[in-house]
Parts: sequence; C-alpha cells; structure tokens
Amino acid sequence: MSTTTALAIFFLIWWVTLFAVLPWGVRSQHEDGDFVEGTDPGAPIRARLLMKLVWTTLIAAIVFAIVAAIYEYRLVTLDGIAQFFGMR
Repeated sequence: MSTTTALAIFFLIWWVTLFAVLPWGVRSQHEDGDFVEGTDPGAPIRARLLMKLVWTTLIAAIVFAIVAAIYEYRLVTLDGIAQFFGMR
C-alpha cells in the first residue's frame, strides 16, 4: 500500500470515526436545565472537541492498523468473499 493510499484510507476512517465519537458525553442545555438566552435548548453545554479529536485519532489508528494488517497479510480476498457468498 502506498503512503498516499494509506493516508487517504486513514483520513476516511478518521472522518467516519469522528461522527461516531461526536455524541459521546454531550449534555444539552435542556437536559441540564441551564439555558443561555438566544440559543437552542438542544445546544451542548460543553462540546469538549479536543478530547473527542484525541479519541477519534486513537480509535481510527486502531481500526487502520487492523485494516492494514488484513490488507498486508491478505486475510480477506475477493475470491474468499465470493466463495463465502456462494458466487463461486
């Protein structure tokens, strides 16, 4: 796998992971009962984005390592997938 391909795959995994991590630990103003005038009641009290970016990077690195190992050691092949689904 080339470096450019690896970076592109890591970026895609990171981006998908970010959307999975964003809702972690979010408390809205409505849940907390502390409303700021002029804001939506569903707005988060503290977004803690830096912590979420760290978690996203760690999780994405682990997932990427698994995907890279599957690719490098040819643990999953197109022929194996076709055979699994009875297409061969």
